[in-house]
Parts: sequence; structure tokens; C-alpha cells
Amino acid sequence: MIIAIDGPAASGKGTLARRIADHYKLNHLDTGLTYRAVAAALLAQGMPLGDEAIAIEVARHLDLAKMDKSVLSAHEIGEAASRVAVLGGLREELVRLQKAFAAKAPGAVLDGRDIGTVVCPDATVKLFVTAAPEARAKRRTAEMQGKGEDASYASVLEDLKRRDVRDSSRSVAPLKQAADAHLLDTTEMDIETAFQAAVDIIDRTLAG
Repeated sequence: MIIAIDGPAASGKGTLARRIADHYKLNHLDTGLTYRAVAAALLAQGMPLGDEAIAIEVARHLDLAKMDKSVLSAHEIGEAASRVAVLGGLREELVRLQKAFAAKAPGAVLDGRDIGTVVCPDATVKLFVTAAPEARAKRRTAEMQGKGEDASYASVLEDLKRRDVRDSSRSVAPLKQAADAHLLDTTEMDIETAFQAAVDIIDRTLAG
């Protein structure tokens, strides 16, 4: 069983994906971390973010089991990841890794921007998780401040809006809802409500 979860930044899809994977006893991959891991390596080595050949070489040595979310979730790494994500050759290499992960038993929950459209177009269930930009910015600001990071709601909102435009308008694998994906708007939901709504959708789909 493969469950594909797509959506914009801070929509809650990552937290949902982890909960769903645990609920159904499936493997979980936050595909955004693969881009963040490449971006972090390029930043650490002082390499240009736009050099596709170097980025692909970094991706080929990526160990999916050693990606540290606590390190890779830093705001500047997220910004850098959004920039390297437009490199077509890099995307091809990372999608290859992501497809291989999804193919392992007993199945997997993958979350990202292009799971239902590109990585796992034949997924058992597809969810597109979204929320109003203002709600997402509020969550992201609280998350960053909770980690002791300096964050203002206004700047986070502007960053999210910029990323939405960049992710939705890129020529390769843009962020969009797959035709057969179920829309889940979490603007007015807490995590428990969103989780139950997602499980209801998945169970109905499996039963049908």
C-alpha cells in the first residue's frame, strides 16, 4: 500500500504523514528532506545552489536513513531546498530514490509536492493537504519560536507565499493536486481532527 500526501509548506502534511504511517504500520519518507539534505550539503561545502551537476553528485551519495529532520528543518535550508528543487536533473535522481523507497514492503507513506503526480502516480490513496497561507504562517511561526528561533509572522507569511509561487510555477513537477487526490483543507483543524479526517478518507478509499 502506498499513500501519497502532497501540499504546500506548513499545511500539516508532514505531521499527518508520520501519524498515518504509524497507524497503518507503513514506512514513511518526507521527500522534502531529500531536497533539504542536498541543499544543506551544498551550503556546508560553499557550493553554488544552481550547479546541477554538483547537486546530482551529492544526491547520488544520499543516505535516506541518515537524514536528520531537526537539523534539516532550519529555515535557511528550506529556502535553499526550494531553489535546488527546480533543477530537473536533480529531481530525476531524487525521484528515482523515492520510487525505490516506496516499492519496499510493506508499503509507504510519502509526503511532498509531487508524490501523487510524479513519484507515485499509481498510489493506493492520494491526499492533497492544504490550508490558508495565514494559518500556515501562524503554525510555522509558532513552530520556529518554539525552537528558540527568531521568527516574525509577517516575514514567515511572505516566505511561504514566495515558496508557493515558486513551487506551483516551476516547469518541472510543479506543486498541484492530482486529479484523483482527495482534498483535505486543515485551515480550521487541529492535528487530531485532521488525522481522523485523513484516516476516514483512506479507509473509505480502501473499502471502495
